[in-house]
Amino acid sequence: MNWKYSQPVSIYFGNGALGELSQRIAERGYQRGVLITTTHFLKNGTAKKLLSNSENHLINSFTGFSQNPDVSEVDGCAQLLRKEKADFIVALGGGSVMDGAKAASAMALTGNSIKTYYGSQIPVPEEHLPVIAVPTTAGTGSEVTSVAVLTNREKGTKAPMSSNSFYPECAVIDPRLTWSMSPYLTACTGIDVLSHAIEGYWSKGHQPICDALAIHAAKLVFENLRVAYKDGTNVTAREKMSEASVIAGLAFGLPKTTSSHACSFPLTNLYGIPHGEACGLTLDFFIQINGKKDVRTQELSKILGFKNSEEMAMEVKNLKKELGLRMDLKDKNLTKKEKNQLIALSHYPNLCNNPVEITDRVLRKLYDYLCGEWQ
Repeated sequence: MNWKYSQPVSIYFGNGALGELSQRIAERGYQRGVLITTTHFLKNGTAKKLLSNSENHLINSFTGFSQNPDVSEVDGCAQLLRKEKADFIVALGGGSVMDGAKAASAMALTGNSIKTYYGSQIPVPEEHLPVIAVPTTAGTGSEVTSVAVLTNREKGTKAPMSSNSFYPECAVIDPRLTWSMSPYLTACTGIDVLSHAIEGYWSKGHQPICDALAIHAAKLVFENLRVAYKDGTNVTAREKMSEASVIAGLAFGLPKTTSSHACSFPLTNLYGIPHGEACGLTLDFFIQINGKKDVRTQELSKILGFKNSEEMAMEVKNLKKELGLRMDLKDKNLTKKEKNQLIALSHYPNLCNNPVEITDRVLRKLYDYLCGEWQ
Protein backbone atom coordinates (compact mmCIF):
# COMPACT_ATOMS: atom_id res chain seq x y z
CA MET A 1 0.00 0.00 0.00
CA ASN A 2 1.41 3.38 -1.04
CA TRP A 3 0.32 6.49 0.85
CA LYS A 4 1.34 10.02 1.74
CA TYR A 5 0.45 12.11 4.77
CA SER A 6 0.71 15.90 4.85
CA GLN A 7 -0.76 18.42 7.28
CA PRO A 8 0.46 21.99 6.86
CA VAL A 9 -1.65 23.56 9.65
CA SER A 10 0.04 24.35 12.97
CA ILE A 11 -2.31 23.46 15.83
CA TYR A 12 -2.45 25.19 19.22
CA PHE A 13 -4.91 23.43 21.54
CA GLY A 14 -5.99 24.05 25.10
CA ASN A 15 -8.29 25.90 27.47
CA GLY A 16 -7.11 29.50 27.32
CA ALA A 17 -5.38 29.14 23.93
CA LEU A 18 -7.28 32.16 22.62
CA GLY A 19 -5.39 34.34 25.09
CA GLU A 20 -2.22 33.68 23.08
CA LEU A 21 -3.68 34.88 19.79
CA SER A 22 -1.61 38.08 19.79
CA GLN A 23 1.49 35.91 20.21
CA ARG A 24 0.50 33.80 17.19
CA ILE A 25 0.12 37.03 15.17
CA ALA A 26 3.38 38.59 16.36
CA GLU A 27 5.55 35.53 15.78
CA ARG A 28 4.43 35.44 12.17
CA GLY A 29 5.06 39.15 11.60
CA TYR A 30 1.53 39.99 10.47
CA GLN A 31 0.53 43.65 10.46
CA ARG A 32 -2.96 44.32 9.08
CA GLY A 33 -5.63 41.76 9.80
CA VAL A 34 -9.40 41.48 9.50
CA LEU A 35 -11.43 39.56 12.06
CA ILE A 36 -14.10 37.45 10.37
CA THR A 37 -16.75 36.35 12.85
CA THR A 38 -20.48 36.47 13.65
CA THR A 39 -22.70 39.10 15.23
CA HIS A 40 -23.02 36.75 18.24
CA PHE A 41 -19.37 37.27 19.14
CA LEU A 42 -19.66 40.98 18.55
CA LYS A 43 -22.60 41.17 20.96
CA ASN A 44 -21.06 39.03 23.72
CA GLY A 45 -17.83 41.02 23.75
CA THR A 46 -15.46 38.31 22.50
CA ALA A 47 -14.75 40.07 19.20
CA LYS A 48 -14.27 43.44 20.90
CA LYS A 49 -11.79 41.88 23.30
CA LEU A 50 -9.82 40.34 20.45
CA LEU A 51 -9.74 43.60 18.53
CA SER A 52 -8.55 45.59 21.55
CA ASN A 53 -5.93 42.99 22.56
CA SER A 54 -4.46 42.55 19.09
CA GLU A 55 -1.94 45.39 19.50
CA ASN A 56 -3.65 47.20 16.60
CA HIS A 57 -3.03 44.32 14.22
CA LEU A 58 -6.75 43.62 13.74
CA ILE A 59 -8.00 46.72 11.98
CA ASN A 60 -11.56 45.78 11.00
CA SER A 61 -14.16 43.02 11.22
CA PHE A 62 -16.55 41.25 8.86
CA THR A 63 -19.77 39.56 9.99
CA GLY A 64 -21.47 38.98 6.67
CA PHE A 65 -21.45 35.17 6.43
CA SER A 66 -24.75 33.36 6.85
CA GLN A 67 -25.23 29.85 8.21
CA ASN A 68 -24.60 28.45 4.74
CA PRO A 69 -22.04 30.90 3.31
CA ASP A 70 -23.02 32.10 -0.13
CA VAL A 71 -20.63 32.84 -2.98
CA SER A 72 -21.80 36.46 -2.99
CA GLU A 73 -20.82 36.75 0.68
CA VAL A 74 -17.37 35.40 -0.12
CA ASP A 75 -16.96 38.07 -2.78
CA GLY A 76 -18.12 40.76 -0.35
CA CYS A 77 -15.62 39.63 2.25
CA ALA A 78 -12.81 39.52 -0.31
CA GLN A 79 -13.65 43.07 -1.36
CA LEU A 80 -13.26 44.27 2.24
CA LEU A 81 -9.94 42.44 2.58
CA ARG A 82 -8.64 44.18 -0.54
CA LYS A 83 -9.93 47.56 0.64
CA GLU A 84 -8.16 47.19 3.99
CA LYS A 85 -4.97 45.90 2.35
CA ALA A 86 -5.10 43.03 4.82
CA ASP A 87 -2.15 40.67 5.09
CA PHE A 88 -3.89 38.07 7.30
CA ILE A 89 -7.28 36.91 8.59
CA VAL A 90 -8.54 35.71 11.94
CA ALA A 91 -11.64 33.52 11.45
CA LEU A 92 -13.55 33.18 14.73
CA GLY A 93 -16.65 31.03 14.47
CA GLY A 94 -18.09 27.72 13.32
CA GLY A 95 -17.65 26.00 9.99
CA SER A 96 -19.56 28.64 8.04
CA VAL A 97 -17.26 31.45 9.16
CA MET A 98 -14.10 29.42 8.62
CA ASP A 99 -15.20 28.11 5.20
CA GLY A 100 -16.18 31.59 4.03
CA ALA A 101 -12.94 33.07 5.34
CA LYS A 102 -10.81 30.43 3.62
CA ALA A 103 -12.47 31.05 0.27
CA ALA A 104 -12.23 34.83 0.66
CA SER A 105 -8.54 34.55 1.58
CA ALA A 106 -7.81 33.26 -1.92
CA MET A 107 -10.11 35.63 -3.78
CA ALA A 108 -8.68 38.71 -2.02
CA LEU A 109 -5.43 38.41 -3.95
CA THR A 110 -6.93 37.63 -7.35
CA GLY A 111 -9.61 40.25 -7.83
CA ASN A 112 -11.78 37.44 -9.21
CA SER A 113 -15.14 36.18 -8.00
CA ILE A 114 -15.31 32.81 -6.26
CA LYS A 115 -18.01 32.01 -8.83
CA THR A 116 -15.20 31.58 -11.36
CA TYR A 117 -14.03 28.48 -9.48
CA TYR A 118 -17.13 27.21 -7.68
CA GLY A 119 -18.57 24.21 -9.48
CA SER A 120 -15.95 24.41 -12.23
CA GLN A 121 -12.73 22.59 -13.02
CA ILE A 122 -10.69 25.79 -12.79
CA PRO A 123 -8.18 25.43 -9.93
CA VAL A 124 -8.20 28.06 -7.19
CA PRO A 125 -4.99 30.15 -7.30
CA GLU A 126 -2.39 29.01 -4.77
CA GLU A 127 -1.60 32.50 -3.49
CA HIS A 128 -3.83 33.48 -0.58
CA LEU A 129 -3.94 35.47 2.64
CA PRO A 130 -2.92 33.42 5.69
CA VAL A 131 -5.81 32.46 7.95
CA ILE A 132 -5.70 31.91 11.70
CA ALA A 133 -8.72 29.69 12.34
CA VAL A 134 -10.37 29.82 15.75
CA PRO A 135 -13.29 27.32 15.93
CA THR A 136 -16.13 28.05 18.33
CA THR A 137 -17.96 24.75 17.79
CA ALA A 138 -16.83 21.16 18.18
CA GLY A 139 -17.90 20.00 14.78
CA THR A 140 -16.63 20.81 11.32
CA GLY A 141 -12.85 20.41 11.57
CA SER A 142 -12.59 23.20 8.99
CA GLU A 143 -9.68 24.70 10.92
CA VAL A 144 -7.37 21.93 9.63
CA THR A 145 -8.81 21.04 6.22
CA SER A 146 -8.47 22.25 2.64
CA VAL A 147 -12.25 22.15 2.17
CA ALA A 148 -14.76 25.00 2.08
CA VAL A 149 -18.47 24.18 1.76
CA LEU A 150 -20.23 27.00 -0.07
CA THR A 151 -23.71 27.76 -1.36
CA ASN A 152 -24.95 29.48 -4.48
CA ARG A 153 -28.51 30.43 -3.55
CA GLU A 154 -29.13 31.91 -6.97
CA LYS A 155 -28.66 28.46 -8.50
CA GLY A 156 -29.89 26.48 -5.49
CA THR A 157 -26.66 24.56 -4.95
CA LYS A 158 -24.47 23.73 -1.98
CA ALA A 159 -21.21 21.87 -2.47
CA PRO A 160 -17.68 21.52 -1.11
CA MET A 161 -14.66 23.06 -2.77
CA SER A 162 -11.17 21.73 -2.11
CA SER A 163 -7.90 23.55 -2.64
CA ASN A 164 -4.52 23.65 -0.94
CA SER A 165 -5.09 27.41 -0.84
CA PHE A 166 -7.79 26.79 1.77
CA TYR A 167 -5.53 25.34 4.44
CA PRO A 168 -5.31 27.79 7.35
CA GLU A 169 -1.89 28.92 8.49
CA CYS A 170 -2.68 27.79 12.01
CA ALA A 171 -5.58 26.66 14.19
CA VAL A 172 -6.10 28.04 17.68
CA ILE A 173 -8.49 25.70 19.46
CA ASP A 174 -9.80 26.88 22.82
CA PRO A 175 -12.51 24.47 24.11
CA ARG A 176 -13.85 27.23 26.36
CA LEU A 177 -15.31 28.89 23.27
CA THR A 178 -17.71 25.93 22.88
CA TRP A 179 -19.19 26.26 26.38
CA SER A 180 -21.98 28.55 25.19
CA MET A 181 -23.19 26.12 22.51
CA SER A 182 -26.82 25.12 22.91
CA PRO A 183 -27.65 21.42 23.42
CA TYR A 184 -29.07 21.24 19.89
CA LEU A 185 -25.96 22.79 18.32
CA THR A 186 -23.79 20.50 20.45
CA ALA A 187 -25.75 17.52 19.07
CA CYS A 188 -25.62 18.64 15.41
CA THR A 189 -21.93 19.41 15.40
CA GLY A 190 -21.08 16.35 17.48
CA ILE A 191 -22.79 13.92 15.12
CA ASP A 192 -20.93 15.66 12.28
CA VAL A 193 -17.66 14.84 14.05
CA LEU A 194 -18.68 11.19 14.28
CA SER A 195 -19.56 11.17 10.57
CA HIS A 196 -16.16 12.64 9.72
CA ALA A 197 -14.36 9.98 11.73
CA ILE A 198 -16.33 6.97 10.45
CA GLU A 199 -16.41 8.12 6.84
CA GLY A 200 -12.71 9.00 6.94
CA TYR A 201 -11.94 5.46 8.10
CA TRP A 202 -13.96 3.55 5.53
CA SER A 203 -13.25 5.97 2.64
CA LYS A 204 -11.55 4.44 -0.39
CA GLY A 205 -8.78 7.01 0.18
CA HIS A 206 -7.98 5.67 3.65
CA GLN A 207 -4.41 5.48 4.91
CA PRO A 208 -2.89 4.36 8.24
CA ILE A 209 -2.26 7.73 9.91
CA CYS A 210 -5.78 8.94 9.14
CA ASP A 211 -7.11 5.55 10.27
CA ALA A 212 -5.55 6.02 13.72
CA LEU A 213 -6.93 9.54 13.96
CA ALA A 214 -10.41 8.38 12.94
CA ILE A 215 -10.48 5.69 15.62
CA HIS A 216 -9.33 8.14 18.29
CA ALA A 217 -11.95 10.72 17.31
CA ALA A 218 -14.83 8.24 17.08
CA LYS A 219 -14.06 6.86 20.53
CA LEU A 220 -14.07 10.35 22.00
CA VAL A 221 -17.47 11.10 20.48
CA PHE A 222 -19.08 7.90 21.75
CA GLU A 223 -17.64 8.56 25.20
CA ASN A 224 -18.31 12.30 25.54
CA LEU A 225 -21.07 13.60 23.26
CA ARG A 226 -23.93 12.53 25.51
CA VAL A 227 -22.28 14.23 28.49
CA ALA A 228 -21.59 17.47 26.59
CA TYR A 229 -25.19 17.50 25.36
CA LYS A 230 -26.72 16.96 28.79
CA ASP A 231 -24.28 19.17 30.71
CA GLY A 232 -22.74 21.93 28.62
CA THR A 233 -20.71 23.07 31.63
CA ASN A 234 -18.81 19.79 31.88
CA VAL A 235 -15.27 20.99 31.21
CA THR A 236 -13.85 17.56 30.41
CA ALA A 237 -16.59 16.62 27.96
CA ARG A 238 -16.32 19.97 26.17
CA GLU A 239 -12.55 19.63 25.91
CA LYS A 240 -12.77 16.06 24.63
CA MET A 241 -15.36 17.00 22.01
CA SER A 242 -13.12 19.85 20.80
CA GLU A 243 -10.28 17.33 20.62
CA ALA A 244 -12.50 14.90 18.72
CA SER A 245 -13.48 17.62 16.26
CA VAL A 246 -9.97 18.64 15.25
CA ILE A 247 -8.73 15.03 15.21
CA ALA A 248 -11.66 13.99 13.00
CA GLY A 249 -10.84 16.92 10.72
CA LEU A 250 -7.37 15.48 10.32
CA ALA A 251 -8.86 12.01 9.84
CA PHE A 252 -11.02 12.86 6.82
CA GLY A 253 -8.93 15.71 5.38
CA LEU A 254 -6.97 13.46 3.03
CA PRO A 255 -9.29 10.43 2.57
CA LYS A 256 -12.33 12.74 2.15
CA THR A 257 -15.91 12.07 3.22
CA THR A 258 -18.26 9.60 1.58
CA SER A 259 -21.94 8.66 1.44
CA SER A 260 -23.47 10.44 4.45
CA HIS A 261 -21.91 13.74 3.47
CA ALA A 262 -22.92 13.31 -0.18
CA CYS A 263 -26.56 12.87 0.85
CA SER A 264 -26.39 15.72 3.36
CA PHE A 265 -26.06 18.40 0.70
CA PRO A 266 -29.48 17.96 -0.98
CA LEU A 267 -31.10 17.41 2.44
CA THR A 268 -29.77 20.82 3.48
CA ASN A 269 -30.38 22.53 0.14
CA LEU A 270 -33.94 21.33 -0.33
CA TYR A 271 -35.25 20.93 3.19
CA GLY A 272 -33.09 23.19 5.34
CA ILE A 273 -31.83 20.39 7.59
CA PRO A 274 -28.64 21.61 9.32
CA HIS A 275 -25.49 20.02 7.91
CA GLY A 276 -24.47 17.90 10.89
CA GLU A 277 -28.00 16.68 11.51
CA ALA A 278 -28.31 15.83 7.80
CA CYS A 279 -25.10 13.76 7.94
CA GLY A 280 -26.26 11.92 11.03
CA LEU A 281 -29.66 11.25 9.48
CA THR A 282 -28.16 8.68 7.06
CA LEU A 283 -25.10 7.53 9.01
CA ASP A 284 -26.59 4.44 10.68
CA PHE A 285 -28.12 3.35 7.35
CA PHE A 286 -24.76 3.51 5.59
CA ILE A 287 -23.03 1.71 8.46
CA GLN A 288 -25.43 -1.17 7.85
CA ILE A 289 -25.03 -1.05 4.05
CA ASN A 290 -21.24 -0.90 4.18
CA GLY A 291 -21.00 -3.42 7.00
CA LYS A 292 -22.57 -6.14 4.82
CA LYS A 293 -19.73 -6.09 2.29
CA ASP A 294 -16.87 -3.92 3.54
CA VAL A 295 -14.32 -5.59 5.81
CA ARG A 296 -13.00 -2.27 7.11
CA THR A 297 -16.44 -1.18 8.32
CA GLN A 298 -16.76 -4.46 10.22
CA GLU A 299 -13.22 -4.00 11.53
CA LEU A 300 -13.94 -0.46 12.75
CA SER A 301 -17.01 -1.54 14.69
CA LYS A 302 -14.98 -4.14 16.60
CA ILE A 303 -12.11 -1.72 17.28
CA LEU A 304 -14.65 0.68 18.80
CA GLY A 305 -15.96 -2.05 21.09
CA PHE A 306 -19.05 -3.27 19.21
CA LYS A 307 -19.80 -6.89 18.33
CA ASN A 308 -20.40 -6.00 14.70
CA SER A 309 -21.40 -3.17 12.38
CA GLU A 310 -25.11 -3.76 13.06
CA GLU A 311 -24.52 -3.05 16.74
CA MET A 312 -22.55 0.10 15.90
CA ALA A 313 -25.38 1.27 13.62
CA MET A 314 -27.87 0.71 16.43
CA GLU A 315 -25.70 2.70 18.84
CA VAL A 316 -25.60 5.61 16.38
CA LYS A 317 -29.37 5.39 16.03
CA ASN A 318 -29.83 5.39 19.82
CA LEU A 319 -27.38 8.27 20.17
CA LYS A 320 -29.33 10.40 17.69
CA LYS A 321 -32.55 9.68 19.56
CA GLU A 322 -31.02 10.68 22.91
CA LEU A 323 -29.68 13.87 21.36
CA GLY A 324 -33.08 14.85 20.00
CA LEU A 325 -31.88 14.76 16.41
CA ARG A 326 -34.04 14.05 13.40
CA MET A 327 -34.60 10.31 12.91
CA ASP A 328 -36.51 10.32 9.62
CA LEU A 329 -38.24 12.38 6.93
CA LYS A 330 -41.80 11.29 7.67
CA ASP A 331 -42.92 14.85 8.44
CA LYS A 332 -41.87 15.98 4.95
CA ASN A 333 -44.48 13.74 3.24
CA LEU A 334 -42.20 13.34 0.25
CA THR A 335 -43.73 12.46 -3.08
CA LYS A 336 -42.15 9.99 -5.48
CA LYS A 337 -40.96 12.93 -7.56
CA GLU A 338 -39.31 14.56 -4.54
CA LYS A 339 -37.57 11.32 -3.60
CA ASN A 340 -36.35 10.96 -7.17
CA GLN A 341 -34.92 14.45 -6.90
CA LEU A 342 -33.09 13.54 -3.69
CA ILE A 343 -31.68 10.43 -5.35
CA ALA A 344 -30.43 12.40 -8.34
CA LEU A 345 -28.90 15.15 -6.22
CA SER A 346 -27.15 12.72 -3.86
CA HIS A 347 -24.59 11.85 -6.53
CA TYR A 348 -21.95 14.25 -5.29
CA PRO A 349 -18.35 13.21 -6.12
CA ASN A 350 -17.67 12.08 -2.55
CA LEU A 351 -20.34 9.38 -2.96
CA CYS A 352 -17.73 7.60 -5.10
CA ASN A 353 -15.39 7.47 -2.07
CA ASN A 354 -17.74 5.04 -0.33
CA PRO A 355 -16.25 1.52 -0.05
CA VAL A 356 -19.48 -0.06 -1.35
CA GLU A 357 -21.06 1.17 -4.57
CA ILE A 358 -24.07 3.33 -3.78
CA THR A 359 -26.47 2.91 -6.67
CA ASP A 360 -29.81 4.59 -7.26
CA ARG A 361 -31.41 1.41 -5.94
CA VAL A 362 -29.57 1.78 -2.64
CA LEU A 363 -30.47 5.47 -2.45
CA ARG A 364 -34.11 4.63 -3.08
CA LYS A 365 -34.00 2.18 -0.18
CA LEU A 366 -32.45 4.92 1.96
CA TYR A 367 -35.11 7.52 1.24
CA ASP A 368 -37.94 4.96 1.42
CA TYR A 369 -36.54 3.92 4.82
CA LEU A 370 -36.38 7.52 6.04
CA CYS A 371 -39.96 8.04 4.88
CA GLY A 372 -41.12 4.96 6.80
CA GLU A 373 -41.83 2.96 3.64
CA TRP A 374 -39.09 0.33 3.97
CA GLN A 375 -37.85 -1.65 6.95
